[in-house]
Amino acid sequence: MSVNKFFIKCAFLLAIVFTSCQKDFLEKNPIIGVTEENFYKTDKDAIAGVNAAYATLQFQLSPAGHFRWFWGDIMSDDAIKGGSGDNDVNDLLRLETFKGPVNTPLLESEWSANYEGIYRANVVLEKVPQIEMDERLKARILGEAKFIRAWNYYNLVTVFGGVPLADKVLAPSEYNIPRATAEQIWDFIEKDLKEASASLWLRSEYESSDLGRITKGSADALLAKVYLWRKKWADAKKVTDDIIKSNEFSLVTRYEDIFTLDGENNSESVFEIQYMNASGGNWGKNNANEGSFTNVFTRARGQFGGFGFNIPTQDFVDEFFKEGFEDPRLKSTVFRVGDAMGDRGIFTIEATGNIPYLYYAKKYFNSKSEEAPFGDPSPNGGSNDRVIRFSDVLLMHAEASYQSGDETSAKNSLNLVRARVSIPPISFSGEALLNAIYRERRIELGLESHRFFDLVRTGKAPEVLGNLGFKAGTHEIFPIPQSQILATNGAITQNPGY
Repeated sequence: MSVNKFFIKCAFLLAIVFTSCQKDFLEKNPIIGVTEENFYKTDKDAIAGVNAAYATLQFQLSPAGHFRWFWGDIMSDDAIKGGSGDNDVNDLLRLETFKGPVNTPLLESEWSANYEGIYRANVVLEKVPQIEMDERLKARILGEAKFIRAWNYYNLVTVFGGVPLADKVLAPSEYNIPRATAEQIWDFIEKDLKEASASLWLRSEYESSDLGRITKGSADALLAKVYLWRKKWADAKKVTDDIIKSNEFSLVTRYEDIFTLDGENNSESVFEIQYMNASGGNWGKNNANEGSFTNVFTRARGQFGGFGFNIPTQDFVDEFFKEGFEDPRLKSTVFRVGDAMGDRGIFTIEATGNIPYLYYAKKYFNSKSEEAPFGDPSPNGGSNDRVIRFSDVLLMHAEASYQSGDETSAKNSLNLVRARVSIPPISFSGEALLNAIYRERRIELGLESHRFFDLVRTGKAPEVLGNLGFKAGTHEIFPIPQSQILATNGAITQNPGY
């Protein structure tokens, strides 16, 4: 069911409460009468503070694009850049063919957006503990802040490797800290998520008006991802077991309902970033937007009014036919020529302005009737970002079970995902079973920003992406933004091979 999304407008708060570890944020002027020193006094202040930390989850242009699907889909074999041609965001083409560059705003924006989220979470973790308020609510708020900090570090370590570790609000003298190792960042993420899990509430304990907030299940699911990256199979199996047994989540009956407006925050939603189409966001103030740019960026051009990025590959589409039938999830994942694109018309090459792509991403498509009721609809897309779904948890459980020697549990979880779309169960054993789990992830979670990271995590990236220029030992991570190396006088160093 659709719900009222809980994010409040925090524009005034962001100007008042938050300064940043980047120098350009240090010059914001507070509104008269409200300062950081007199703000964090009540439970309402604590909630407003953590809501402002939540707001960083919505960042997509800050100022350049840094969508999750840039890294997870376009850098993989599932999609290509698209757009109007090679010169349309050419830096993205260079990144997807593993040719750099190190000085692109695309990398700078990913870096700065994550560190802004870390900073705001650190402010909450520093200021909220001394507030006199309900202790259980306080613990939850601190757990939400720790999750947000962990999520931003998860993004950083999977995109860049080792990065500077800011576990507190930094003083100006501490801006030029060097990189921590990737292992140190992973350790820190684990610690934050375990502590967050211990204090966060179950999804069922939130009021309906708070649906979409981070829950214990969110923290546990992200922790399971961390365990898979670190090959801690037994730990991953246990934490996904616990999520499954909690009965807090369940697969929705119809796969095709997941990415509809009514499918937002459904029973399958474990971690979902909230967007709304009526916040009045604009192109010039992107970090204050509460609407998504994904809708317009991934919609077809021409009469469909989009920019046509994140174009599915033929190889990806072919995967849906490899069992001798068309997997029913294809029609919910990809538009093909002749399909109706919502209320915008029938997809033909001519209707796109003769842009020669045969496929478009469907999961974040919005009809014209769903556009913003006022203002420019482009920066005000309303589609939530489904980051972790329960089917992802089941497939993580299947993988961890297999790697722990429990093929029975691996098959059970894998086949629950397949049964939802009424396709035959898998009976393979050994390596064939593991490959079936990997393949199921590609299909079930297709164009949801997982594929590149799955290929890197499982060691399959050199084999699958080698023809695109991927080199083992270099391209598992992306270049550190050159601007950060210069700004820190070399305290931050570049990744090998760039």
